[in-house]
Amino acid sequence: MVPLVTLFGGGGFLGRYVAQELLKTGARVRIAERDPSHAHFLKPQAGLGQTQFVSASITDPASTRRAVEGADAVINLVGVLAGDFQALHVEGARIAAEAAKAAGAKAFVQISAIGANASSDSAYGRSKAEGETAVAQAFPGATIIRPSILFGPEDAFVNKFAGMASRLPILPVIRGTVRFQPAWVADVAQAIALAALYPETHAGQTYELGGPRAISMSELNAWVSAAIGRKPTLVPVPDAVAAAMARFGGWLPGAPITTDQWAMLQTDNVVAPGASGFAAFGIEPKPLEAVAPSWLVRYRRQGRFSLNAPA
Repeated sequence: MVPLVTLFGGGGFLGRYVAQELLKTGARVRIAERDPSHAHFLKPQAGLGQTQFVSASITDPASTRRAVEGADAVINLVGVLAGDFQALHVEGARIAAEAAKAAGAKAFVQISAIGANASSDSAYGRSKAEGETAVAQAFPGATIIRPSILFGPEDAFVNKFAGMASRLPILPVIRGTVRFQPAWVADVAQAIALAALYPETHAGQTYELGGPRAISMSELNAWVSAAIGRKPTLVPVPDAVAAAMARFGGWLPGAPITTDQWAMLQTDNVVAPGASGFAAFGIEPKPLEAVAPSWLVRYRRQGRFSLNAPA
């Protein structure tokens, strides 16, 4: 029997890749979005009748129950970097997990984040940890997946730095020593799809997914600048100045960083020692330098006509 997977947040950056991985296997995919039209771009990638689109919000129990009806697996990708963390990361996750359990789903996959910690100074980190707990209580045997920073053609991380480096002769760097372990979005999506389709292997497990190497904020900015053929001067922003900037981030339009983001930057975003990761899925994660140049070329002065552009 062809499995049916409900995907909350399937129209987002990570969601589109998870949907593609599920569709490759022949699974039926039900995209649950507040506005399903945001995910209609996925239609051409599916076979006839392979995709369904429903209007649902994980903060609304009734629409969530409708979205998971008859599903064999449920994946919750919903997350925000600013806003009502409690409503979405905790209460919404609980509502989705409870609905999946009541519907008889065999698998529930909760997308959390490296840095999820009930004692975190960041509201984001605390809410992600509370969401994990809520899901585990509502759906015993749920799979928790904690990715590091994701990179891909549509990301808002590597592209942000590339855009700045392409415009600015001087590039300010906040928390240059903090380290990340960026992961290729397609690798993470493959792991999520496998966790949903094979609960007999992955149920009850927690995985931390990071790329093959850690890189500091300063190293990342330098690499991105070189990859697009630019040579801005990298200037470290003193912590005291960055902290002051963050205090205005909650209400000043265009502020580069919020107080909560500043709190997150106080600790490295890397896989914990001994944590299960990509190897559990048989995936060898791709490094940033292997895939990013193919889309970063658009930030070069001559774009794809640059002499140093990848073929």
